[in-house]
Amino acid sequence: MGFYTLEQTQKIPSSMEKVWDFISSPKNLKEITPPHMGFDIITKNLPEKMYPGMIVGYKVSPLLGIKLTWVTEISQVKYLEFFVDEQRIGPYTLWHHQHQIKQIEGGVLMTDIVNYVPPFGFIGDIANAILIKGQLKDIFEFRTKKVIEIFGEFKE
Repeated sequence: MGFYTLEQTQKIPSSMEKVWDFISSPKNLKEITPPHMGFDIITKNLPEKMYPGMIVGYKVSPLLGIKLTWVTEISQVKYLEFFVDEQRIGPYTLWHHQHQIKQIEGGVLMTDIVNYVPPFGFIGDIANAILIKGQLKDIFEFRTKKVIEIFGEFKE
């Protein structure tokens, strides 16, 4: 059974507060998720901002349009620095996603670090090599484009 890490960074020409307000609001998750994922939040009455211990349930269709329930817990939050979501119910054996932001000249550096273990042992390792790793990269590439649409492109 493999343990995998996906890390991605993106420079955003905005303030820490604006970026934090956007990424820490559960209502924005659907906007930055590819439509083909069939992403829908099923938890009712979510607050405007994430907090430690918050549970968020989703329906997603990562493969062949099959709807799966995915439940995450926001396990840690440090205002204007980071938050962590961890899968409690879902398709992975382990999912731990750190969302970090840091002030840089001209804007904000957003870093995502996803540690995950696919299901089904060595079969999951094969699925990761063939499908999962590429699908995760595609999801983050979509998100990168959406963030550029929302905040603009960072000028070096």
